[in-house]
Amino acid sequence: MKCLIVEDDFVARTLLQKLLSNVSECHIAVNGQEAVKAFTAALNEGEPYDLICLDIMMPEMDGHQVLQAVRHLEDERGIWGSDGVRVIMTTALGDSKNIMAAFSKGCEAYIVKPLTKAKLFNEMDKLGLSVNIV
Repeated sequence: MKCLIVEDDFVARTLLQKLLSNVSECHIAVNGQEAVKAFTAALNEGEPYDLICLDIMMPEMDGHQVLQAVRHLEDERGIWGSDGVRVIMTTALGDSKNIMAAFSKGCEAYIVKPLTKAKLFNEMDKLGLSVNIV
């Protein structure tokens, strides 16, 4: 499995990387623009991501804008539905406006921080990205 962690906060980014590194090849983006560049490069190389863990509050582009750009890039290449990357929003924003906006833009799961291994792996399992919780 190949994962893109998009998170500007060092502690949250490090936690996600630690949780996922045993089950996935992890790449890091510290802002939205970097995330879109990394996602585009992975598509161009024919090695797309299986999972994106995406924060909402970031510099350059926020998570909603990144999600919209990712789905647009997939649409341009004829990648739809279950063939696309799975996106889990990992954010401190738990209000209904942000949750509904994320799902309407195409995320598959939404986790409100604080993030735990159980929460993350449970959502991954629901998305068909099964991992053994140790």
